[in-house]
This record gives sequence, C-alpha cells and structure tokens, in this order.
Amino acid sequence: MDPNKYVPSDKFDSRHWTSNTGAPIFNNDNSLTVGDRGPILLEDFHLVEKLAQFDRERIPERVVHARGASAKGYFEVTHDISHLTCADVFRAVGVQTPLIVRFSTVIHERGSPETIRDPRGFAVKFYTREGNWDLVGNNMPVFFIRDGMKFPDMVHALKPNPVHHIQEWWRIWDFFSHHPESCHMFTFLLDDVGIPKNYRHMDGFGVHTYKLINKEGKETFVKFHWQPSCGVQSLLDDEAAAVGGKNHSHATQDLYEAIEAGNYPEWTLSIQTMDVADWDKFDFDPLDVTKTWPEDKFPLQQVGRMVLNRNIDNFFLENEMLAFCPATIVPGIYYSDDKLLQTRIFSYNDTQRHRLGPNYLLLPPNAPRCAYHNNHHDGFMNFTHRESAINYFPSRQDPARHAKPWPLPGEALSGQRTKATIKKENNFQQAGERFRSFDPARQERFIQRVAEALNDKGVTTEVKRIWLGNWSKCDASLGQRLAKAVKLGGSM
Repeated sequence: MDPNKYVPSDKFDSRHWTSNTGAPIFNNDNSLTVGDRGPILLEDFHLVEKLAQFDRERIPERVVHARGASAKGYFEVTHDISHLTCADVFRAVGVQTPLIVRFSTVIHERGSPETIRDPRGFAVKFYTREGNWDLVGNNMPVFFIRDGMKFPDMVHALKPNPVHHIQEWWRIWDFFSHHPESCHMFTFLLDDVGIPKNYRHMDGFGVHTYKLINKEGKETFVKFHWQPSCGVQSLLDDEAAAVGGKNHSHATQDLYEAIEAGNYPEWTLSIQTMDVADWDKFDFDPLDVTKTWPEDKFPLQQVGRMVLNRNIDNFFLENEMLAFCPATIVPGIYYSDDKLLQTRIFSYNDTQRHRLGPNYLLLPPNAPRCAYHNNHHDGFMNFTHRESAINYFPSRQDPARHAKPWPLPGEALSGQRTKATIKKENNFQQAGERFRSFDPARQERFIQRVAEALNDKGVTTEVKRIWLGNWSKCDASLGQRLAKAVKLGGSM
C-alpha cells in the first residue's frame, strides 16, 4: 500500500502478520523471554507496541451524547423549495445527497442503557456538492434552557452527583426551579415520548430556528422536522424496564438488524417557515428554543425524504470519530440569533478538537466529499499529502481564488451591550397547552412521573412548592392534581 495514494484500509492487508511499521512478525502468541519461563525482555518491541496501542484504544467520550449509533444513506428532494433557498442540496426535485446519521442518548455514559428516560440526539451530516451540512437536533422540538450560558450548569445538574456518581432528581429540580422555561421540555421528557421504542420510531427536530436565503438574498426563518415513515412509538416505564433488563443496546441492535434485513428506515423532512419581518407579531419569541411554532399558523411543508440503507463499516471510525457541529452550514442556510444556537456554533467544534484533535475534519466520516482547498496546515495528526510551496494567500503562483459570493443575512445590527433575558418569556402557556392535549390516561401517567420525581429523596419543600406553582401556572388542574400527589414534608 502506498500511503501517498491510499487511505490506510484493511483492503491492503498483507497475508502475514506485521508490526505497525510493516516489519514481519513470526510469533504473535508468545513474548520474547529468557528461556521458556521468563522473565520477559523489554527489547520485545512487538509486545511493547501491541500493549501501548491497546492502552490507547479509547478516546475521550463525548461530554453529552456519548451513547449512540450511526447509519448511512441518502436524502432525496421530493418538493421544490428553491424559491426559499439557494442551498445546492435542495436545487431540484429528485436530487439525492449522501449522508450519515447518528442517534444518541444525551446524559449518560457510552455504555449506558438505551431505555433510559432521556432526550435522544438526532444528528444528520449531508455530504453536499458545496460542503458538509450538519443538522444537529434532538427527538424533542424544544429544549430546557434558552441561553447557552447555562448549558454547562444544566448538564452538571442532569449528570450524576459528583460525590457518588448517581443521578438524582433533587439536583435536577433544584437547578430547573431557577429556569421555569424548562416546563415545556419536561412535558416531553416526562411524557410517554420520553423513552422512544428505538431510533427508527422517533421524530427528529432541528430544534433551533435557522434562516433560509434564496439567490436574491431574501431571508426566511425555518424550523426543520423529521417524521418517521413507520410512525412514532414509545416504551412505557414497565416496558422499558423489561427491554433494558434483557438488552441495554436494543436500539442500536434494532437499527443495525433492520438495515441488514433490507427494512430501510425512512423519514420525511418537513419545514415550517416564517417571514423574518413577522418575528414580533406573536406572544412568543420565534427564536426562543423553549417554544414550538403552532402548526395551525405555520403548517408543515414537505421537502424530501431520508433513507438509511447502509450500516456503518466500523463503529469506532464512523460513530466514535464521527463529529457534528451546528456551525457546519452551506450557502443558502444560515444561523438565527437564537442564543443557544449561537453558543453551540462555538462549543461543538471546540469539544471535537479536544476529543479528536485539531484535524478531526480530515477523518473520513467528517471530511467533505467535494474538492476543497485552504491553508489550514499541520498540527497533530495532519496526514494530508501536500507538495506545494505556497501555504499563504493570496499568491500569484497559486491559481486558487475566492469562491463566488453567496448571500448572507442583510439586516443591520445595532443595540446596547447587555446581559438580559428575552422580553417575551411566556414560560408556561405552551407547556399547559401540551398537557391539555393528552388524553386522560396519558395525563395521569405524566402526573405520576412528575410526582414520583418531586417526591424523590432530597427534594426540599421549598423546591416542591416552586414546582407546584410552576405547574399550576401551566394548567390549574395539573397543579391541583400534583398537589394531591406530592408530599410537602421534609426540610426547607
């Protein structure tokens, strides 16, 4: 194998055993020793290399979304939206774009059960002709907080207690008692959809508001929705306990086996759109990630379909080293001023550079499938083969020039520096509307889960009262019913 022509691959394996440097190994069963009983000699370079490689097989797991599974496939445009965006991926009906998807749980470790009540990550990497586009979302359309300043605190509260490494509800309720905007998210997390049956039977959402920009520079707010063709199905608590007790990787196995059997999972991509000029016409802020856009005012518009028809070739390469970031966009798609999105633009790339190294975008699952050219040279594990003497720009000896301009948001930015909460918080209305949309049995299950969590050891009377007040503001009957189920004794 010529490493200047080929990416290292098992397709080029030799017929005999070798070291990492290609030297032939005639015995991969026994260490080099003095006599047959030892001791072992340090000069056994193959033994040292083998153990040293093994000791470094694990890389840092993700801080969140550590547990996950990936699959490959394509996206096909089924409805024309070229009047809304100049994004090449949406250029015409029938266009197909290769992609890779990673589904995940959020809070717990890489080997944790897939039956835990937890949001699910739903991240899609499109390999477009104009570079990669990462649509990094969840299976729930809203989030707990609206400002990325609170993201580390939120994750710390949801993670296990640092003293004994056990997740505890008193820490969760304590933190979110300061953030009533989380009520809406809890109506998803503690609802039946809080434990998806598997990855094939769950929705996906871009969660944030983005912008579509067409060739003329017209901007449109957009939200992205993925809907599974096989329908949404969830596990109730007793079902989750039974499934998880038998197989803690049930969702990964289900995804893999479905694709192997030719039962390819499929999702419809739909969008909601809003005129940018209308942002202040509603009783909520359309950039607030704790809110949904009512579908009666902003109906879903079908755009295309995603089909997952290939399993990954290697779990470590295409799942553990697979990396996403909401900053990864293409011409025709842009960020909104959503405060949480703005912080994720930085944070996701930053964590990948820590986890995988500064050249993680050179790794096969992360690299673009189109030609690309820049002077981002060197650094740890940069394996790009370069022969040019020109590593600066501009140069009269390098024909590369700027790309053709593409439209950017054109609004003028002005205002006073401030650290403040948005004006239209409206923390309780949509949470109450969602609760009232449940049938009576579903309402009762939700109440039981909330009450059980509030009655957890360590939740103070003060925090319980705050949450009973929050839920009463969402829906008076919800507050009354919870008040009967929540025990108000204990410490303040």
